[in-house]
Amino acid sequence: MSKPADRELRDPARLELKHVSAGYNGQDAISNVSIQIPHGSQVAIVGPNGAGKSTLFKVLVGLLPARKGSIRIHAKPISRHRDCVAYIPQREEVDWKFPVTVRDVVGMGRFTHTGILGQTTAEDSRLVEDSLRKMGLTELAEMPVGDLSGGQQQRIFLARALAQEPHILLMDEPFTGVDAATTATTLALLEDLRESCVTVLVSTHDLNLAARHFDLIVLLNKKLIAFGTPAVALTPETLKAAFGQRLVSMEGAFLVDDCCPPDEEHHHQGGSHV
Repeated sequence: MSKPADRELRDPARLELKHVSAGYNGQDAISNVSIQIPHGSQVAIVGPNGAGKSTLFKVLVGLLPARKGSIRIHAKPISRHRDCVAYIPQREEVDWKFPVTVRDVVGMGRFTHTGILGQTTAEDSRLVEDSLRKMGLTELAEMPVGDLSGGQQQRIFLARALAQEPHILLMDEPFTGVDAATTATTLALLEDLRESCVTVLVSTHDLNLAARHFDLIVLLNKKLIAFGTPAVALTPETLKAAFGQRLVSMEGAFLVDDCCPPDEEHHHQGGSHV
């Protein structure tokens, strides 16, 4: 008979949030969020600016504590499994002047396995080089990250996440401010991750992209508005509840009024190092 620990390691990385609340300066940015993310699914986190999408991700990777509720992976507290969660932040949250090369950043994806001061192995090096190659960064590996374009910087973070070999990947607005080639590369990577049964959560303002490319939608505006397939989650009623009068639907396409307020949750977080 298998030991309980053995069974736990073989279990899918189910992600469960129960009544999670978190925020800044005494105010909740997300409140009472409860969802169960099936193993291997690809989920779009959708909502207006200030809805709490980035806050949710920061809670999942331990950058911000939950005030209330619980988060579990493998039916265990997330603190026991945080090394299996990879996080790609928004590019504007990163200090791109930090003096590191592309290869340095991608190599950081192995820190969850080796520790910052740990000795890297041949397998670590192989995974880093494979990740650089898959993201088309091999020829740029020795360049400072600050010298690259926005699309190239996005691909650096994608390569770092690949090197980490995550069970769960969180991507915060990866399609914002990048070129068409990077968008296509990102979508192709999502298909590869689907085949590997990696659970993916992506925050995006693009409702059309979310509806076309993702299995499930979390519609968020500080609280959970809807959760389900695009057909279930993106209805006129739920969209009005999330976006108010800023949303217009035209022949199945969604348009959000440009007069949205700034994303308040980002005012609480300064830039971070790569």
